[in-house]
Amino acid sequence: MAHPAFSPSNVAVVTGGASGIGLAAAKRFAAMNLKVVIADLGGEKLDKARALVAERVHPENVIAVATDVSKVEDLQHLQQTVEEKFGGVDVLMNNAGIQPGSGIFSADNWEMIIDVNLFGIIRGSQVFGPKMILRQKPALIINTGSKQGITTPPGDPAYNVSKSGVKTFTEALQHELRNTKNCHVTAHLFIPGFVYTPLTAGGRTEKPAGAWTPEETVDFMLERVSAGDFYILCPDNDVARSLDERRILWSANDIIKNRPPLSRWHQEYQSEFAEFLKQND
Repeated sequence: MAHPAFSPSNVAVVTGGASGIGLAAAKRFAAMNLKVVIADLGGEKLDKARALVAERVHPENVIAVATDVSKVEDLQHLQQTVEEKFGGVDVLMNNAGIQPGSGIFSADNWEMIIDVNLFGIIRGSQVFGPKMILRQKPALIINTGSKQGITTPPGDPAYNVSKSGVKTFTEALQHELRNTKNCHVTAHLFIPGFVYTPLTAGGRTEKPAGAWTPEETVDFMLERVSAGDFYILCPDNDVARSLDERRILWSANDIIKNRPPLSRWHQEYQSEFAEFLKQND
């Protein structure tokens, strides 16, 4: 059974909703007869996304709002626009994210990545959350994280830092909501697997066999949110949940066993890691 926040005529706000997972989510919400607000950078892509979503629900029930989530005034404008058009929000999907690449000793992109990927989610929750709580209705805040924010593989440190922060913030958010009197809002950490989107395409024009589509990923998210999961750890065609679990456990054991950080990628630990993956507990 679907979560009550997904009831027809309820309101869903999706940041980063003009492409990829965000657009797939906006389409699914529209197909469920929710009123949908697509927030993304202004331009042709946002206009096209609105038209696509409007094919699945009455056009008056879809709006697109040009929003830069790194700017709190844009998020405040988004909240005010939604309230004036549709009233209160039942589903907030803080999904906007970027991955332009980064290096440890390069200042390039760090501030932009943190502002969008982490502060976009923090500020989005802070702007929308209090009024969602006051409504005393079942509601959802879904924050898009990443497996890179959990196992933090080498190669893109700014992105990893931003998504690690999303995990920590969303855990704290859910704890706060759970301990707020008369609060019927819950937070959820959405952790996609390998998904073929403009963010991950890397110049490819066809979906790799190992990747899920955005639609498959969103369907999994909807199922697990409705089941009450906080950690929505998505598989894909290459990586089963059991493999994700072993990778996450290995990373946690770096601290417990006092191994070097990111030992999974140390040559001296490669054989031990391979044996660890074969274990069942």
